Amino acid sequence: MRRFFLPQALCLLLLTSLHAQDASAFDIPKTDEGLPGAGPIRRYDWFQKLWTRKRSAWAKEVDVKQGALVFFGDSITQGWGDNIGGAFDAEVANRGISGDTTRGMLLRLKEDVLSLKPSGVVMLMGTNDLEEGAEPAVIAGNLKLIIAELKAANSEMPIVLCNVFPSHESKKRPAEKIKEINKLYAAAVKGDRQITVINTWALFANEKGNARKAEFNDLLHPNKVGYQMWGNTLRPVLETLNLVGVPVDDFKPEPGYEMLFNGKDLTGWGYRQKKTLKKTENFDGKINSKEHRYLAKHGRLIVTTPPEGRAFTQLWTHQEFGSDFTLKLEFRANAGADSGVFIRKPQLQCRDYLVAGPYKELKKYKAGDWNEIVVEVKGRVAHCTCNGEVLESEFKLPPSGPIGLEGDRGQMEYRRIRLKRN
Repeated sequence: MRRFFLPQALCLLLLTSLHAQDASAFDIPKTDEGLPGAGPIRRYDWFQKLWTRKRSAWAKEVDVKQGALVFFGDSITQGWGDNIGGAFDAEVANRGISGDTTRGMLLRLKEDVLSLKPSGVVMLMGTNDLEEGAEPAVIAGNLKLIIAELKAANSEMPIVLCNVFPSHESKKRPAEKIKEINKLYAAAVKGDRQITVINTWALFANEKGNARKAEFNDLLHPNKVGYQMWGNTLRPVLETLNLVGVPVDDFKPEPGYEMLFNGKDLTGWGYRQKKTLKKTENFDGKINSKEHRYLAKHGRLIVTTPPEGRAFTQLWTHQEFGSDFTLKLEFRANAGADSGVFIRKPQLQCRDYLVAGPYKELKKYKAGDWNEIVVEVKGRVAHCTCNGEVLESEFKLPPSGPIGLEGDRGQMEYRRIRLKRN
């Protein structure tokens, strides 16, 4: 049998041609004609090269990244690194491209995200559209199209939508425009239980609504501190959605304390009539309230983010407490979360204090982490502290009543809820 060999130069030419064809499948279309969405698609030379290089590389990872938690966005997402800084115990896929717009993200959604059949998607988008002159309504319109495709692909997959981060007018990203985008984003997903909105704007905004240099050296991209803060406020929600690993809590109460929450279900808790506190619903043996606002999971009593944006609810113990007692609990708030602890009936504000107040001067409060509240009740007065710092020195109380937890906005988690009668 005679064998034929192609010249080396011809082989190289064929390989180069095949590589070029593969790469061209991920090129930015030359015009906007016939493309979905509205608004800008960037075609700067540097951006086109980055777009093609990133997407070509990702196409080779589709099989190994099946079921990953996808982070979808622009340079802010890209800058977190391929493994999202190692912030989460999960298989992750970073699908951020520096400079991308919401319309650009819409164009690459199918190949870059949906092809992975992700366990969940975390999205941050819109800031680059502003730099290109797009109006908030156009940006929000692209978000709606992206969400529609995500939901069509999987109607059960959790979607986490981050508010557009603050920046600065010197970056062509004025605060009022960003606030308007976030307002339209909230309206677009209001009432949708598949989507959780994270108030990352409030997390980072200063009193003028702009980014702080402490977290954004260039007033646009987070530094190491900023990324850590972002991770901390995402973690509670991602854990609740079972998208990342959850550490085991093997806490045992101190001698003399009884656990008011058993860590497994809502036994001992229920709803009451708001004015009279007459019992109306009993959640014994149930892991969640009927509207899923309160959830027992991972050893935590979770006040979930309401799909309406804000919703006022109150969960109460069956027991009432008339004698002196010490109440201890730990709480963890995501960005801007607003909740409260009712003591016999009056409410002690329990919030993401440094963002939502009212105790904004606390030095020991740990944003995005667990904090301990201790309430010492003597007679009809309570002394209340957070991590040892005084919240209220003489909190007035009625002679008797239950313990309660309020739901307002954002996600708040409680754990290790225990009480000792003195």
